Amino acid sequence: MDNDAKIAVVNRYVEAFDKADLDIIRDMYASDAVVEDPVGTEPHVGIDAILGFYEGALASGAKLELTGDVRCAGNTAAFPFKVIMPGMEISPIDVFEFNAEGKVQSMKAYWGL
Repeated sequence: MDNDAKIAVVNRYVEAFDKADLDIIRDMYASDAVVEDPVGTEPHVGIDAILGFYEGALASGAKLELTGDVRCAGNTAAFPFKVIMPGMEISPIDVFEFNAEGKVQSMKAYWGL
């Protein structure tokens, strides 16, 4: 998977929040993926658990805004962004790890300083 393809997935992620589109999320992730958001919390394992997690996030009205360049290395992409919700804004860095099929195999969200 080349860097342009990884960056395109990150942009689709932002689009999923803009459109509140769970199908985009479903398409991005491997069926056995793991999401740890934020790092240090119980991970969401498998597509059903991941979709449940994102269903709540999308329903909250959260929007994402990239705040820097996507950085790619090996089979990963890391990106800084803002999560904007009514009454709250956070600035995490997410790391996507991709499998051989170009699906997100793992996502870790770093919320700390």
